[in-house]
Amino acid sequence: MASGVPTGVRTDRPSAAAVEGRFARWRGRRIARVVTWAARVAGLLTILSLALPVLRRHLQPATWFGFPAQASLAGTIVVAALGIGLMMLATGLRRRKRRAWQLAVLACVLLVVSHVLGRQSVVPAVVVLVLLAGLLVTRREFTARPDPVGPLAGVRVVLQVLLGGFVVVLLLLVVRPSLVEGRPGLGEKAAQAALSLFGVSGPLRFRAGWFDDLTAGLGLTFGVAALVLGGYFLLRSAEPRPALTRGDADRIRDLLARHGRGDSLGYFALRRDKAAVFSPSGKAAVVYRVVAGVALASGDPLGDLEAWPGAIAEFLATCRRSGWVPAVLGCSEAGARVWVREGGLDALELGDEAVVDVATFSLQGRAMRTVRQAVARVRRAGYDTTVRRLRDVPGEEPAQLRELVARWRGGPAERGFSMALSRVADAEADPDAVVVVATCADEVRGLLQFVPWGTEGLSLDLMIRDPAVPDNGLNELLIADLLGACRGLGVDRVSLNFAVFRSALERGEKIGAGPVARLWARVLRTASRWWQIETLYRFNARFGPVWVPRYLVFDAVRDLPRIAVAAFEAEGYGGRPPALLRLLRR
Repeated sequence: MASGVPTGVRTDRPSAAAVEGRFARWRGRRIARVVTWAARVAGLLTILSLALPVLRRHLQPATWFGFPAQASLAGTIVVAALGIGLMMLATGLRRRKRRAWQLAVLACVLLVVSHVLGRQSVVPAVVVLVLLAGLLVTRREFTARPDPVGPLAGVRVVLQVLLGGFVVVLLLLVVRPSLVEGRPGLGEKAAQAALSLFGVSGPLRFRAGWFDDLTAGLGLTFGVAALVLGGYFLLRSAEPRPALTRGDADRIRDLLARHGRGDSLGYFALRRDKAAVFSPSGKAAVVYRVVAGVALASGDPLGDLEAWPGAIAEFLATCRRSGWVPAVLGCSEAGARVWVREGGLDALELGDEAVVDVATFSLQGRAMRTVRQAVARVRRAGYDTTVRRLRDVPGEEPAQLRELVARWRGGPAERGFSMALSRVADAEADPDAVVVVATCADEVRGLLQFVPWGTEGLSLDLMIRDPAVPDNGLNELLIADLLGACRGLGVDRVSLNFAVFRSALERGEKIGAGPVARLWARVLRTASRWWQIETLYRFNARFGPVWVPRYLVFDAVRDLPRIAVAAFEAEGYGGRPPALLRLLRR
């Protein structure tokens, strides 16, 4: 695996197009950041103008040009909602969403009108006017498309939540008439329920103060929920259903056939839940999946290194058009350099990939004693293995292996994204993949699947065994026998598991390690109770691999929490709760 930059290609200086593109992205990000903070300040000052005496000294409900007190109170609530709305819109403005820009302009116009009618302090009015002018001047920078479900989705959600709150409050008023003074009609109760959604007192008077508070609190809760959910559906980024078209898959296979040796993760671009963008020349591609507003690519760009900048530019342009946060999970050092140079992104070392050189691997020697003993123990227990290309697996055996894997998993959930193919023993789609099967008493007990890494390498895709198998050392046996069979398969290198933060664990264990390094290593060991951080590192280290660093590439530090959520969800370790996702999609 190439851990540096291939020779013959200049990497010290970006091209003129790359410089121009980086400047345009830098300019857009700076403008979006200034407008975002201006929206936050304007929204905050608007809210404070209703709360702080120094800012609301001129705001008296009766002075709104002779309007009734109820209308003035409603206007005050509208102003507060607009201030909160501006602060909510700031996130969409930072992602340069066109719809966020439109709503922000509308909110600014309404706020200017309200400041004139209410004769408020001049400070919030000036800030809102400056924000409005800035939005109009920079309108061409806000081009990110909305969610493809359409603008009515947000309106529909708002109406549904408001209707739900109205019905709940109205039912309370109908079923408990004894807590209301007099004999109000259904129309008065409906007016009370409707006004409660906006925090406005209705025509009813209550005998019990707690009942008044309950109906008002419920109504306002539903009103705020409608505002928040409506804003989410209006401003959310598109999250298209992941699907790799047959045409894109054929183009990716062609790129892998010509340049697949460069990256051990290249074949995983053929996952069916990814999408692809290609360079203008068609000689390179970036494959990604959108999760939680993050366009998450994995590994290096595919294809010719000289065409990578074009594919990167297309990917970043796609992210900009849809308001997605760009991120790359697990790219190599060579890939990270190109992403940083051509895309203007930042890189963070994420961990190390264990790559075993077949020519130098041997079970002999003191360093291999643990693996050798484990393999011998499992062989004595009656286990045997077979190593075959999928195209050589006969008859119905692939289907039987798929059924076994599904039963061992106990459900459809699968972990892995950057180093997992998401399908097992599919001889038609992956004829060059290798399966290593362990049997005992004619029963399959464990399985490894490796995908091609160019024509002379393999990359681990799946490692699974029967949960009922008590024998320790089965995985060691499978890997050792695979490495022993590699020469017959024409394979000279094998990529095993990815060890997250391996170097941090190693540094924390060295004599003389500083307190920060020891503390970070301790945190990682604690996290290993839930995620296999240290376990994978120890397991991989047994085979004497070469550690190849892998990187996380991102646009801004503030995006890292969102990227972490997206990566955890994509890899199958958590993220957004499935029930919440189903509810939001519904």
